[in-house]
Amino acid sequence: MATTTPEQVKIERKRFTLDDYHRMIEAGILGRDDRVELIEGEIVEMSPIGPRHTGTLDRLNRLFTIRLGEQAIVSIQSPVTLPEVSSEPEPDLALRRPREDFYVGGHPGPADILLVIEVGDSSAGFDRHVKLPLYARAGIVEVWLVDVGARTVVAHRDPGEGAYATSVALGPDATLAPTAFPELALALADILGPTSAE
Repeated sequence: MATTTPEQVKIERKRFTLDDYHRMIEAGILGRDDRVELIEGEIVEMSPIGPRHTGTLDRLNRLFTIRLGEQAIVSIQSPVTLPEVSSEPEPDLALRRPREDFYVGGHPGPADILLVIEVGDSSAGFDRHVKLPLYARAGIVEVWLVDVGARTVVAHRDPGEGAYATSVALGPDATLAPTAFPELALALADILGPTSAE
């Protein structure tokens, strides 16, 4: 009797389109309490959010809302539709181009996004190795990866085929500004708060 080795087993995965994903939401298959994203046709469960992640995100939300005012819409964990890569991630924070309807007519796409920020604690590896290349392929102009555990902020700019051509790490004595808002210079403590020694 022939046996099958693990190398011979081929598993076919069902990939979902954006339309499939939206229909599942409309039908109630995926509900408001389901913490999921569509990433390259696969429905992926989002990581749980801890207090360091929440506090950093709240700090960033307040900072951008106060300093930018009407210049951008600050969205928190809201979908961005990326049809080119069959994805609808929910970045921790996104700066959207202002629009009178606040995007009630549909989720923003890559051209509507001025900056994406992913705050990583337990999800830092996923953000770096899965979401960052996805954003680059979709043409998101700038992505900041904030690693709360390592206390690092890296800005990624100039998207290409699966990678960003430019990466800038924010040093302890430097500032970083979004490309869309060069006057908005932020220090590491602005983003991550003071260290316990400060």
